Amino acid sequence: MEHVVVKTAANGMPTAVVSNGREWAVGAETVRWFERVRWWEAQRRMPRGLSRVDVEVLQVQVRLGNNARSALTTMLLERDGLGGGWRLRESVADVA
Repeated sequence: MEHVVVKTAANGMPTAVVSNGREWAVGAETVRWFERVRWWEAQRRMPRGLSRVDVEVLQVQVRLGNNARSALTTMLLERDGLGGGWRLRESVADVA
């Protein structure tokens, strides 16, 4: 998964996502939830020092740059438990 930078406002809500050197402005309300980490599918034991069981996920709808007329793209972002940053899990361009 690609690492991305999530820019936030003073209240902690995402305002932009920087992916591959391009900045995407958030164009709709962000949805946040937690999912269970399935560490057992890849390993026999939980990795040492990695005590997290849940992972934070954000669904953001973004527009490329500041063009309010551009189509929305939906990005699913997953919190990187080791570094505290974000990784791009999936990106889907909305078709109108």
